[in-house]
Amino acid sequence: MQNNSNMNSNSEVSDRELNSVDAEEENEETHHNFVERLPSEITEKIFSYLDCQSLGRASMTCKSWNSNITTSVSLWKHLCSNLKPNCETEIENDLKSGYSYRETFLRNYQKYIEVTSGWDIGIFSDIPSFPELPENSMCTMSKETWGDILDKELKRDAPSIS
Repeated sequence: MQNNSNMNSNSEVSDRELNSVDAEEENEETHHNFVERLPSEITEKIFSYLDCQSLGRASMTCKSWNSNITTSVSLWKHLCSNLKPNCETEIENDLKSGYSYRETFLRNYQKYIEVTSGWDIGIFSDIPSFPELPENSMCTMSKETWGDILDKELKRDAPSIS
């Protein structure tokens, strides 16, 4: 009987020690996480300087960064406004349909990347007319984006000088 009470006592001590270690580690992580100690306006300002890929990486850093990034309406609104010259109609339609700025950005950014990367690698170079384009291969894009695509097409078609 005494052995049982000693075992329970030892077990409780080790549980307390483990909880203490966990609390110290959590406190240490919070201490080094500057984002948790900054006002939310400053945090959003810092994150607003990141591009989409960098935001994705930052959101995987820790739970608090992920939460700050995924829940920031102003951050996603800002990203949508940067993408708007390329996907204006799609963004407006998504927002009218009730999608959040985050959902709207992710939906349209993905579509924009698929279309521009398709043009970049020449998927559409040999298509003679608009009706022959694959469905969902087009989206509204800014003049600058179309200019970049045209430059790449012209370079692709130009004979190389050796």
